[in-house]
Amino acid sequence: MDTLMHTEVRERKAPTLAGQAASFFLHSLLALASWAALMLLGYAVNPVGIPQWVILLLSLAVPLAVGLIVARIRPSEMATAVWLVGLIWAMIVGIYVLDLPTGPDRCFQCTATEKLSRTFFSLPNPSGLIDDDGPFVGTWPAAALVGYSIGAWLAMRRRRVGP
Repeated sequence: MDTLMHTEVRERKAPTLAGQAASFFLHSLLALASWAALMLLGYAVNPVGIPQWVILLLSLAVPLAVGLIVARIRPSEMATAVWLVGLIWAMIVGIYVLDLPTGPDRCFQCTATEKLSRTFFSLPNPSGLIDDDGPFVGTWPAAALVGYSIGAWLAMRRRRVGP
């Protein structure tokens, strides 16, 4: 009877490096998959006249919601670190854009700042570099990874603070 009164204390195993790497990779893929699903839905519906800032907000919000849900169901500290992939991706695309040659209809006589802002955000108008797909190639996937990470962080924060 006395043994029934005792509760079992489960010892938690320390995560292995391979397990952390796999978790990080899978959360990164899940963040990009949620963004890709958003893009596919957008191409299927094909709404006319949607500004790029709305797509940027959706690229943040949809993966944020997915990250929040996934981290509530299966908490993982690696899910909160996915923003690093987004940062590295934006840096790689930025370096690629800076190395592209300019010319007529291709950000002619642009400074480095103008090249990046016009390619990533089309401000004040598109740069003509990367076939005007800068937001699709660089900005929106990076925003999706950051959004997923924020959602996972919010879920993990609630888990630590809550009862």
